[in-house]
Amino acid sequence: MTNNNIHSQLLNKVKKGTKLVGVSVGSGISAVNASKNNADLILFLSSGIFRNRGVSSLGAYLAASNSNDLNLSIFDRDIATKKIDTPIIFGLMATDPTINIENFISCLKDRGIFGINNYPTVGLIDGQFRNYLEEHNLGYDQEVRAIKIAKQKGMFTTAFVFNEIQIKQMLDAGADIICLHLGLSVGGDLGTKQIKSLQYTNHLIQQIFHSFNEDILQEKMIMLYGGPIKSQQDFQYLCDQNEFINGYIGGSLFERIPTEEGLKVAIDNFKYSSDEHMISFMNKKDKSPEEYINFVQAYIHQHYYEYISLNELADILYISRPYLSKLFKQVIGKSFKEYLVMYRLARAEYMLLNTNQSVKEIADSVGYNDYAHFSKLFKQKYGLSPTHYKTTN
Repeated sequence: MTNNNIHSQLLNKVKKGTKLVGVSVGSGISAVNASKNNADLILFLSSGIFRNRGVSSLGAYLAASNSNDLNLSIFDRDIATKKIDTPIIFGLMATDPTINIENFISCLKDRGIFGINNYPTVGLIDGQFRNYLEEHNLGYDQEVRAIKIAKQKGMFTTAFVFNEIQIKQMLDAGADIICLHLGLSVGGDLGTKQIKSLQYTNHLIQQIFHSFNEDILQEKMIMLYGGPIKSQQDFQYLCDQNEFINGYIGGSLFERIPTEEGLKVAIDNFKYSSDEHMISFMNKKDKSPEEYINFVQAYIHQHYYEYISLNELADILYISRPYLSKLFKQVIGKSFKEYLVMYRLARAEYMLLNTNQSVKEIADSVGYNDYAHFSKLFKQKYGLSPTHYKTTN
């Protein structure tokens, strides 16, 4: 498969309205499962290797190993030996002083690697240390150069960017995908504890991309990476506000957090009944704001087809309704009601496309006894009535 083929296939999906999904992995089993489950791209980044060792993704930034050597050795052992049809994008540390960048990129291409991504990237480094790197020719310009070289060699290129200037640099270098890196993922045991709301992220996206006209944005595939996005609903919220976004690349969201949460659920299910789960949470002292909201989200996901009120949840959690309402909007970036409606409509959309249920049955199964109200909400979000949406997709 050539760079042009990959580019054309992905661009065709985008033009049909499909959102692209890239999965950043650090192990063979993650790569195999990502491919089996229709990921559009697989990024093999050294941060994923550290995730699979049970430490933070930031391990890739420490002098514990040479990122390129580590990435290549694990790739040869765990990835190249598997049958994976999805294009593999290699995380290349372009500021590695021990390699000849042109020769190294040629080596990657000879191994059957389809493309590169500039990672680890100095874009996550700031302050005095970043200034020193730039002064000693170990800065972001080297990453731009690597993308340009790979593109000239016929490889597919995915560029992490952090600001407007870097977008322009990577566009000039010919990057196939411009991916705005939003920082480390929120959530899980190894995730960042700093919460930046979806509203803040939306403002950041609009601020960075505001100077680019629609023609430029339509010519390139624009994706997001990391940040506060914890679900498809979070991602959809940002897409609704920024129509030029074509997809999402996740590492921890797809590889680490499901493992952490799934393992806990699997073990707890052997130990406790569902009632004991709630009792266990309620008996826990010093609950964090995020834990309260995780509980509310989980409750919605399990009971979306039932009547749900914020008052009821506030009573369950023994906190005031106004406080829970404020906390929910602060953490999630939208109100409780907005999130509940968004989740129910997302479930309805899935059922419309993947089941033989009637539209009225679907409305009822996602918690709307009033079909007219359901139809109005659905049309506001998707631009079509549920019936029309089902027949045209």
